[in-house]
Amino acid sequence: MVTGSSFLLENEAGKRILIDCGLHQGARYCERHNFEPFPLDPASIEAVFVTHAHIDHIGRLPQLYRAGFRGKIYSTPPTKDFAETLLIDSEHILAIEARELGLPPIYELADINETMKLWQKVSYHEKVEAAGFEVEFYNAGHILGSASILVSGDGKKIVFSGDLGHPVTPLIKGREEIGTADYALIDSTYGSRVHEGLTQRKDLLENVIEETVKAGGVLMIPAFALERTQELLYELNDLVENGRIPRTPVFIDSPLAIKLTAVYKKYSKDQIYFDEAAIELLRAGDAIFDFPDLHLTLTTEQSKQINSIAPPKIIIAGAGMSQGGRILHHERRYLPDPKSTILFVSFQAVGSLGRRILDGAKSGKNFSVKIFGEEIAVKARVLAIGGYSSHADQPALLDWLRPMKLGLKKVFLVHGEEKEMGPLEDRIRDELAVQPVIPNLGEEVIL
Repeated sequence: MVTGSSFLLENEAGKRILIDCGLHQGARYCERHNFEPFPLDPASIEAVFVTHAHIDHIGRLPQLYRAGFRGKIYSTPPTKDFAETLLIDSEHILAIEARELGLPPIYELADINETMKLWQKVSYHEKVEAAGFEVEFYNAGHILGSASILVSGDGKKIVFSGDLGHPVTPLIKGREEIGTADYALIDSTYGSRVHEGLTQRKDLLENVIEETVKAGGVLMIPAFALERTQELLYELNDLVENGRIPRTPVFIDSPLAIKLTAVYKKYSKDQIYFDEAAIELLRAGDAIFDFPDLHLTLTTEQSKQINSIAPPKIIIAGAGMSQGGRILHHERRYLPDPKSTILFVSFQAVGSLGRRILDGAKSGKNFSVKIFGEEIAVKARVLAIGGYSSHADQPALLDWLRPMKLGLKKVFLVHGEEKEMGPLEDRIRDELAVQPVIPNLGEEVIL
């Protein structure tokens, strides 16, 4: 599954650390699995190292605290800055779903506050000693502040990829290579796919906008509040300022995305995190997250007012898989409109509304989806651009492993669906001559 990342590492002395502590997500924002007790004693964990701030990697940290964890949490500075906002936003959704399930909430705001007190910021390549392990963060190029984590202990090195991005990306710096390791756990979200290139994906976005505007429709883009929205803003800024798309109102209908964009602005001149092209634009006075006809709708009333603006228009709203958030209101209104388009730019997990819309469109038949208990006919165009995913595709995953191949004993494929893992497993075995392993949830491995 592409969710719920969490890995327990124990050394010969019995000391324990955790890499990530993520929420399981799927057909619901929060799956029943999250309400089960942890399969270990949280008090026995001395430290947690966080790869990045997405909820499927940090979402159970306050629950871990609530269950007895009192160790330290380490991440890069942007990851910590994002985390508190994301966890507070998540707590509200989790509380609603817990009530619907007749279960107590997995954590409350007080648990988030106490969790943040345990959290320490660590720079890339600043080595940390914890529980007999030496830990080092490398840029993973996935989102701002994301990291792959190299752990050394008991004479072995094991690297946790986290979610891997592309070698070259707009906006943030691309990922780093890791020279040597004995074992690797690798993100396999897109283990069978090849994404469009950076130029091609922008051309595709331009075409979708032009076609939707010409038809007089609404372009809906379900987007994750963290990274996808900011990257779209960066690309739209370029398209608008270079006259490549017609003047059209663009609405960022996501209070969470607006808050998180402030963190991007905080680090936007830092060469540790941002690529040189973005920094040069800023030096030249370009507000890379602002352009003519851009509207940020923070309040519910502002969101409702979008309806009064006649098409054509572009609406970017959360959530990225259409599992909640304001995008649902726009989908209910405009999915039945054949002049409109829904464009997916993120991974759509099995069971999510976004996945059901994509699969329904692939069937080539008339279909409908249920939104707020109402059957909504899908007559709008349904499109996807894989190149906007912040997850590396198959060639990029293999390229990340290649520098380590001579020393690697095993590669564990994680954070992926089986149909994506199988092709990647074959390529690793055939091209890198390394033993690939697809572990099961809860499986224990002795290295």
